[in-house]
Amino acid sequence: MRAVAYQVPQPIEAEMSLVDIDLPRPEPTGRDILVEVKAISVNPVDTKIRRAATPEAGQWKVLGWDAAGVVSAVGPDASFFKPGDEVFYAGAINRSGTNAEFHLVDERIVGRKPKSLDFSAAAALPLTSITAWEMLFDRLDVTRPIPGSAHAIVIIGGAGGVGSIAIQIARALTDLTVIATASRPETVEWVKSLGAHHVVDHRQPIGPQIEALGIGQPGFVFSTTNTDDHIAEIVELIAPQGRFGLIDDPRQLDALPLKRKSISLHWELMFTRSLFATADIDKQNALLNSVSELVDAGKIKSTINEDFGRINATNLKRAHALIESGKAKGKIVLSGF
Repeated sequence: MRAVAYQVPQPIEAEMSLVDIDLPRPEPTGRDILVEVKAISVNPVDTKIRRAATPEAGQWKVLGWDAAGVVSAVGPDASFFKPGDEVFYAGAINRSGTNAEFHLVDERIVGRKPKSLDFSAAAALPLTSITAWEMLFDRLDVTRPIPGSAHAIVIIGGAGGVGSIAIQIARALTDLTVIATASRPETVEWVKSLGAHHVVDHRQPIGPQIEALGIGQPGFVFSTTNTDDHIAEIVELIAPQGRFGLIDDPRQLDALPLKRKSISLHWELMFTRSLFATADIDKQNALLNSVSELVDAGKIKSTINEDFGRINATNLKRAHALIESGKAKGKIVLSGF
């Protein structure tokens, strides 16, 4: 089968940073299903792994986690899907990735593809939807209000992949006032189109802009990027007893300033359940099925923004480079081999 992979971590500009190769077609065992990959999307985690992870000598590292495709075969213990089913999912970080024609994945982290979307639009959703959903409901527990706070959430990095879907999920499933950050005219319009009640500029002090809204101190803050730059402001703007969640990787994070306000700190990594085979791993199957239903009901939409064409090394290099530039809006997808 065709795939895109690398053997040595390199800058994306390097000739061998990503290469077109052929690999044996895998066979499913246990609760795995074999998916014929029709479309993928690219996430910041792809670029981070490419720059840091070295495969065993002589082996190839296949990246990619988001995928939409058709079930080709199922393992003997699989019961959620059958061959021919259309699915979408975000895979597991400790397994071979989706930048390949066929991909093995545990069915418990796979959902049914929205019927109203083509494969490309569906591939844009899984990883970011799981991340946003788990942060909102499993980590920040936004359905449990903070006494005395504005029933509002600040989403830092509202135009990115996670921010784009977090805005929509919050609007579709909660009564939170959604305050998103964006800094360019095109990203401001993007987050407004997704349903943000208010947009503030994260290149300017965030706290005064939120205070000027006159709604009070938000009970929740979800930082998707550049937490290093905003942590001091977050501590100031969030309500006492508020909940603060993040998904990026600050160079350092001093939690001591959170103490005075009794602010709770929440990390989210959507790979945790698959990485540790947690007792509730199948919640991701249910979660993705719920996202699929919301899409088909017209309550949320795909965050696809750019289609880079076929799945090959040349196009994936372009996608990685755009993500590393920090200028990506929504999701980048690639379709077919």
